[in-house]
Amino acid sequence: MASTSPQDAAPGRQVGLTIAQKRTFWAWGFLAVPVLFYVVIRFYPTGNAMVLSFQEWNLLGDRTWAGIDNYRVLFSDPVFWQVFRNTFVYLLLGTPISLVIAFVIAYHLDQVRFMHGTIRALYFVPFMTSAVAMAWVWRWFYQDVPIGLFNNALATVGIAQIDFLDSTTNALPSILAPAIWAGLGFQIIIFMAGLRAIPRTFYEAAKIDGVSTWTVLWEITLPLLRPTIVFVVVLSSIGFLRIFDHVFNMTTQNPGGPLNSTKPLVLMIYQTAFDSFDMGYAAAQTVVLFVILLIVSLIQLRLLRDR
Repeated sequence: MASTSPQDAAPGRQVGLTIAQKRTFWAWGFLAVPVLFYVVIRFYPTGNAMVLSFQEWNLLGDRTWAGIDNYRVLFSDPVFWQVFRNTFVYLLLGTPISLVIAFVIAYHLDQVRFMHGTIRALYFVPFMTSAVAMAWVWRWFYQDVPIGLFNNALATVGIAQIDFLDSTTNALPSILAPAIWAGLGFQIIIFMAGLRAIPRTFYEAAKIDGVSTWTVLWEITLPLLRPTIVFVVVLSSIGFLRIFDHVFNMTTQNPGGPLNSTKPLVLMIYQTAFDSFDMGYAAAQTVVLFVILLIVSLIQLRLLRDR
């Protein structure tokens, strides 16, 4: 039987796909499921929350349109501005303190060879531990005499005990301390990965030229570590802006601390949604938190980007 050339093919017959087209087809085929999953899990709830922020809903009845009433009530609420201030205190104190401590530990740990893996694992353990369990342990540390570890230690040296969690002055730093400690392990590992990625030739050339240790740190290590610093700063900032577990579990008897002195925005959203069942008002608070996260992240990326 004589073969038929492509030119002799019947009109309307589909010509086979090329290899490049087949690769594209299969690539989009495999990507379709995770892309659809991400849209359903991420984009739809985000859009739904934005719409809900202009409505009133108590989880049982029908949604009713409220316009900008939720935002008007929110921005006129003094508790919101107290919570707003607390949230940024967590950010402005927690991010630089954790960044400096994590870098110092990683910088010196990178030069340690004896039991390096064991020490690194010990620093990473708090990050793998449940935040709820750590919060309750630290809450026990902060108790009064004779229960609390810290106050017992102060009593042995003749110092009066401190109201760690029942003071409007001490409560927020007392909660911030375990939150910083819990995230150090992850930051240290990231910093160590960034330090290991710096070519050793720079340090060898600096050693030959007799450059001091501080000059090497400021002129070689930190500039080449900039992408890692940006990554850690952005993730750490998002974590402190969304702090919840430590505050909720360390102030269970008085959620948010005395006079709301430790309450962050996420805890306010939780109480509005699941204590008051005012889902529209909670959605408005969520949108405000989303805008804050977006603005802070963009500003940090703008200031810390490579020049």
